[in-house]
Amino acid sequence: MELLASWHQSITSSWQNLTRIILLLAFAAIVGFACDWLGVPVGWLLGPLLVGIVYACIQDNPKPLPSDFIKVGKAIIGLYSASRFSPDTLMLATTHAIPVILCILGTGALSMFNGYLLWKWGGVNKLTSFLGSIPGSAATLALLSEEFGAEPITVTVLQYIRMVIVVLTIPTTVTLLFPDNVVEPIMTAESTVNDSMVSIFFNLPVLAGCCILGIILGKWLKLPTTGFLGAFLVGLLLFWNLPGLFFVPHWLWVFALILVGLSIGLRFNLQAVRKLWKPILLEIILVIVLMLSCLAIGYQFHLITKIDLVTAILGFTPGGIEAMIATANQLGGNTGMVLAIQVTRQMLILLGLYLLGLTQNRSIKQPET
Repeated sequence: MELLASWHQSITSSWQNLTRIILLLAFAAIVGFACDWLGVPVGWLLGPLLVGIVYACIQDNPKPLPSDFIKVGKAIIGLYSASRFSPDTLMLATTHAIPVILCILGTGALSMFNGYLLWKWGGVNKLTSFLGSIPGSAATLALLSEEFGAEPITVTVLQYIRMVIVVLTIPTTVTLLFPDNVVEPIMTAESTVNDSMVSIFFNLPVLAGCCILGIILGKWLKLPTTGFLGAFLVGLLLFWNLPGLFFVPHWLWVFALILVGLSIGLRFNLQAVRKLWKPILLEIILVIVLMLSCLAIGYQFHLITKIDLVTAILGFTPGGIEAMIATANQLGGNTGMVLAIQVTRQMLILLGLYLLGLTQNRSIKQPET
């Protein structure tokens, strides 16, 4: 009887959790549709993001969506990005490698200065403030913070606040600055692929396989933004070797934005925000100043390289890579170039963290010798 009662309780709990997830996704889709219909920039992402934040505040620390949801969403966005990343884009990024690296170092230096001010004025310890201020790779930084001797909760909250501010403000700002650029989302190859038996019966299964393989590859190679870069690399092999045969349907792109937006929103922790109100208030001010500085850097990059201004600005925003790609798609920017700049920055960040880890290991081992 106890075993039956335990099974019944487990099934009831699983059913309640599944119902909660379905209702959240449905409501997020409705709000996303309303935002998109009203012309809100990247509405399919921002609508579910706001739904998640509001739900998290009402429930006060609710259960987040299973981690696989955001991995799948990011993997789909990775595949879409791969479909827009042509060899010409790669050549363009290589041609402008020096300006790209210099501008990335410039935004990195400004971010480190933000960390310094957080340490001096916000009452946050030095390592925590610096890790909390690094743009991009938020999940990786949060996971590594404890290993480096920082405060994981504070790093997570600071990273989350920066990411939400960037995602909520940059798409709107860029859309207001360039209203004539707004176009219907361009889905690569979808309009050119005929309704052949291959596209009907093999397109979605192949995309699903690429997503699964990309997530596994990203985990195996320990790539940042789990699922995104792995699926992007797998997608490059697919779209470059079989051009025009496979495509990412628009509804799948929308589904990915809903998953990512809702997952991010549900991570909002009101209790942690209340405890860290002083550094968070300072962080909001510093992030706004940082975004303005990045806009200036993007403008200078545009003047030097003659790359369109939308692409230049979105490429150097401090984080929110999925939202920046969606915005570039909506505004007709070069999504491949935006991705190339954002990924280059993430790789440099990971290299810096690796070197920091080596330095820390040496400092720990030194007294023993």
